[in-house]
Amino acid sequence: MRRDAVENREALLAAARVELNLDADASLEAIAARAGLSRRSVYGHFATRDELLRELITLGAARVAGAVVGVDHADPLARLALIASRLWREVDDIRVMAVFAVRGPLKGHTADALAPLRARVVAAIVEGVAAGSVRSDIPAARLARLVEDAALSALDEASVDGMPAADAHRLVMLLVLSTAGLSAPQAAELIDTHPELDWSRSS
Repeated sequence: MRRDAVENREALLAAARVELNLDADASLEAIAARAGLSRRSVYGHFATRDELLRELITLGAARVAGAVVGVDHADPLARLALIASRLWREVDDIRVMAVFAVRGPLKGHTADALAPLRARVVAAIVEGVAAGSVRSDIPAARLARLVEDAALSALDEASVDGMPAADAHRLVMLLVLSTAGLSAPQAAELIDTHPELDWSRSS
């Protein structure tokens, strides 16, 4: 593509991130206006609104996956908390958009894009079950989905309530760890005894 076409496409994607975080139902007109472009110019890059959303989700999922690819810890529970921490850091400024991506009409596309991240969560759970630190009464794949739902519930709450980032960061880790089988005091202790989970260090 010509340089101006590439810049316009990037401007549309950047505008979509902003508009969709303000309103998950934002129209193409609103997105184009924020990008300083006409609606007609949008169709030169994306045939439909869903096509634009799919690309935005693909790029976002790649960014999230890239942020957690290097996450590792000998303790599977600490690793789950670290994954939740990194995930939160990546979506804090696009809370509404993130919920829409995972729970909206394009959730199937999002699921495919986030497959590598979900595989890492399952692996941590399997290791934790083997070590006796993660609950074993729920199959690992199902527990991984419940852990993800817990993280999304924290994201929902933070979006609706306007929760401060540091509080929401702690909440998402608490819910993930509690779902994995820790009591509330155990989850809090794990977070408090791992400096790398502190918001000031992870942000």
